[in-house]
Amino acid sequence: MLHLARTTSDNLDFRGLVQLLDQDLSVRDGDEHAFYAQFNTVDKIKHVVVAYLNDEPVGCGAFKEFNQELVEIKRMFVLPAYRGQGVARAVLGELEQWAQELRYTGYVLETGKKQPEAIRLYEKSGYKLIPNYGQYANVENSVCMQK
Repeated sequence: MLHLARTTSDNLDFRGLVQLLDQDLSVRDGDEHAFYAQFNTVDKIKHVVVAYLNDEPVGCGAFKEFNQELVEIKRMFVLPAYRGQGVARAVLGELEQWAQELRYTGYVLETGKKQPEAIRLYEKSGYKLIPNYGQYANVENSVCMQK
């Protein structure tokens, strides 16, 4: 049974999953990985969700405040063996619910063109393409979305 735990970036299971995420992204992004890595540090993230199946951490996600109304979804990852089983959708839903409880009214995120499965997840979850924001404004590989 899937169990979702709200925690912080101090959680060791979250940190382990993020290391695997970064390894995956370094392969996908190649030379561009160093640019993205500078915006994906996990120090002091207050809102993290870790997904567990049979007490094993299998997925994660987080959010940070983007502005007074919006949060930015960050560090979404599911172990390859557990993809396609609804883990990412459950993590994303929990993050959105948590943000709503904190009175945020929407969500933004950045993902990459080399992550088509992530783009499909976000589209199926109601996210729409928006112009690339902030540090991603002129980055060809970036895809920014909002819900």
